[in-house]
Amino acid sequence: MQWQGGEESNDYEEGSSSGGGRRGFLFGGGALGLIGAIIYLFTGFNPAQLFNSGSSPNSQQINTVPGGGESREKQFARVVFQGTTVVWDSIFRSMGKTYEHPILHTFTDQVDAEGCGFTTSATGPFYCPADKRVYLDLSFFNELENRFSAPGESAWAYVIAHEVGHHIQNLLGVSQKMEEARQNLNERDYNKLSVKLELQADFYAGVWAHYEALNHYNNIVIERADIDSALNAAHQIGDDRLQQKYQGRVTPDSFTHGTSAQRAYWFKKGYDTGDIKQGNTFANTELEDDRFNQ
Repeated sequence: MQWQGGEESNDYEEGSSSGGGRRGFLFGGGALGLIGAIIYLFTGFNPAQLFNSGSSPNSQQINTVPGGGESREKQFARVVFQGTTVVWDSIFRSMGKTYEHPILHTFTDQVDAEGCGFTTSATGPFYCPADKRVYLDLSFFNELENRFSAPGESAWAYVIAHEVGHHIQNLLGVSQKMEEARQNLNERDYNKLSVKLELQADFYAGVWAHYEALNHYNNIVIERADIDSALNAAHQIGDDRLQQKYQGRVTPDSFTHGTSAQRAYWFKKGYDTGDIKQGNTFANTELEDDRFNQ
């Protein structure tokens, strides 16, 4: 994946937020967020320990740029984030809408998100609808390779684009519907809706990749091998695969993000079509939205 020379997003901040806002729901959760509670309940192991503090001989350090500049990971995240902004600006204009830019917030170890409360890196990358921010501990990029067998910058880009997908859902009113549904559904039924929400974010990540590959927005060049890498990442962090790995069995009623096959399917559908109207993963549910079928 080629990205050097691309413009870094100015919609960016880092460090701990002040918090104190209303405690809303966060979406995304990353691979660790999917199974953090499961790991703890069934093994007693704190999933936060998956993020190495740097003292372990097997841990990888964030790669800094010579001369004390930004790390490669941070530069990459800002360039890809800007790429998503350019693509979604264009898509929203074609829909007669204005794309409200999200903020990329990077942090280390823990963060007090203004709209969604305190959380740690064990949650993984996440999006907070209340403050329209994507939260990312850059060490998660290392975890994709070391813990989840999803190496490469294309996998990193998939994660960022997925979280931006949750921002798209927020702007289109889907996040609000999810929050309302949470008040009226039991855990099992809400989990089913959560899967549909996450699969739609995977679809939107694929839509971004479609237009990035086609037009090389922000000097980002995506090739077929990069798509294969992103598909591998989607496969590696499916609920079924992670549950089998960490609890030794698969419990579909507790799925929140979708199976490996589902995640790869919806990302690929977004990439193949580039058509936002084909991303209605909520078909035949109370959250079905006709805007995707026009």
